[in-house]
Parts: sequence; structure tokens; C-alpha cells
Amino acid sequence: MSSDIKKTMWKAMSDSPKVMVSLIGEDMHAEPMYAQLDKEADGEFWFYTSRDNRIAKGGKAMVHFASKGHDVFACIRGTLTVESRKEIIDKYWSNPVKAWFEQGKDDPSLLMLRFELTDAEVWDADPSLKGMFKMLTGKTVKPEEMGAHEKVDL
Repeated sequence: MSSDIKKTMWKAMSDSPKVMVSLIGEDMHAEPMYAQLDKEADGEFWFYTSRDNRIAKGGKAMVHFASKGHDVFACIRGTLTVESRKEIIDKYWSNPVKAWFEQGKDDPSLLMLRFELTDAEVWDADPSLKGMFKMLTGKTVKPEEMGAHEKVDL
């Protein structure tokens, strides 16, 4: 099952890579970020941000994701580190990213962070017919009737 639910999570994230990010152990709210995903890199993804952003110092972090259709949810644990490889910064550069940085790639405030994934809890909220019937009729629903839920290593 783990392989299937991982594929489900990655597919949903590629359709809408908007997530909420926070540092673990810090007294802060999570903030919205746009994850730069790579089909070849299933153990990491990236964020463009600024050097004065609340997550800029990096460290242990948590990423929260909800799919467009609200049927896949994930809480992903990992570590944020500074990405200094020019080829990675160039690879994901786009006009929407450029719009945030007045001096483009030469902007002194530009910072790219790599999120190295450790593990996740993933929910695939795809209820069974029996689960839907129970829910609609007010009967007690069992968690397994409402979809899959797994803790997975990434």
C-alpha cells in the first residue's frame, strides 16, 4: 500500500504544489509556499524565498498539503537547507518566481531552500460506497471505509 499512497500524494502535489511550511520547535505559524517539484527527485523539493523570511534559517520543518479536490492530505516532515547549486536555482526559475525578486537571480534577498523529506502521514480520502452510504444515513463510519491513511518513509 505504501507505494500506492506515495504515488497518490506525489500526483496530487504535482497538480497543485501549494503547501504550508513551518519550522519545527519554533513559535510560528505555517505560511504558504509554492513547492518546486521534480519527477526525478522523490526525496526532496525546493522553495524560493527571501533571506528575511521566517523559514530562511532552515532546520527541521513540517510541510502541510491539501489537494485541490480535498481528497488527499499530507503532513510531511523533513529538513530545510540552503540550496546553493546554481543549476538547481536556474532549473526552476520562471516568470512567476522572477516577479518576487526585483533584481532577478542577482537579487541579494533571493534564497532557495531544499526540503529533504524524512517521512509523511498521508490520507487518501476516497470513501468506499459502504462508507458513503453510512455517512449519508447517519450510521457509524469506520476510518477504513473513508479511504487510506498511512505513515510512510520518503
